[in-house]
Amino acid sequence: MTPDALKSLIKPFQTAMFDVEEASARAVLNNLFAPDATLHMCYPFGDLSGPDALWETCIGPLHAAMPDLERRDMIVLAGTTPEGRDWIGCMGNYMGTFVAPFMEIPPTGHLAHMRYHEFYQVENGKIIQMQAIWDMPELMMQAGAWPMAPQLGKFLCTPAPMSGDGLSVTGDGQATMDHVIAMLTALCKYPSDPDPAVMELEKFWHPRFNWYGPAGIGTGRGISGFRNWHQIPFLRGMPDRKLDAMGDLMSEWFGQGEYVCETGWPNMRLTISDDGWMGIAPAGKEVFLRSLDFWRMENGLIRENWVLVDLLDLYAQVGVDVFARLREFNKVRNLGALSIPSGMTR
Repeated sequence: MTPDALKSLIKPFQTAMFDVEEASARAVLNNLFAPDATLHMCYPFGDLSGPDALWETCIGPLHAAMPDLERRDMIVLAGTTPEGRDWIGCMGNYMGTFVAPFMEIPPTGHLAHMRYHEFYQVENGKIIQMQAIWDMPELMMQAGAWPMAPQLGKFLCTPAPMSGDGLSVTGDGQATMDHVIAMLTALCKYPSDPDPAVMELEKFWHPRFNWYGPAGIGTGRGISGFRNWHQIPFLRGMPDRKLDAMGDLMSEWFGQGEYVCETGWPNMRLTISDDGWMGIAPAGKEVFLRSLDFWRMENGLIRENWVLVDLLDLYAQVGVDVFARLREFNKVRNLGALSIPSGMTR
């Protein structure tokens, strides 16, 4: 399918999720997804099958926690991978008034935001596979219920592309894809070559680029922000990272214009060593990372990079139950639904 046809296919879903109502949303999901579609959802949802499971396990509980739930797409890309598979990739924020617990995260009674990166594989006019990471730690942070190590980068509601064209991208994305893959290839020259300069960051990245990491890592600005708040701790804790299609790893790419995105479940293999990462002890255990990423280029350099990593799954792989910690931290808080006064009476 052409990129335009793929985007037209998903349009009813975007419309139904703009102001979520159960009946209309479920009808669209059942029409869009194959009955046996494979749904690779982030931890703790796991792998599901079919559109009813997507609503009942994921979207429905989020809607119950935020009855005025809305989905705000900020980037929508579509295309065919070099392997010949049709994909759609979406980045945005779920937003709504957080009035009831979601996955044991205490409600705040205020507008809340949770970033999503969602990828859909299309075949014969139906979605047959979904890969999705929801940044639930972002909700934990807003609720003052943070159960993990403090993050180094900045916490913020992730913005749309500063170019304002994330929903109207057109054109061939091959040059963008080539640039980003060359950048990743250069990154992997270190630490085999112990000189950090071998990664040639200035060659690939705009001097004012933003790297939007998940809650738990945070956002970094420019090369110094990226290196100090993400790359240095990451490489110190897991220097043997392995990327892309190696053995049980997979990675699929497609792009449009100045944008490119990558999906993979998982797409990185590493060993937590040295002094560990994000407060995780250096268990010497090999782990897998799921990372769903978007890049935007400007004047031949990467200006923005949106990255979501399934950090909760990583913690689970090394035996850390984040949700058990969440319960311990918040066992004396009121976890019931909140009733917000209308404000019409004193």
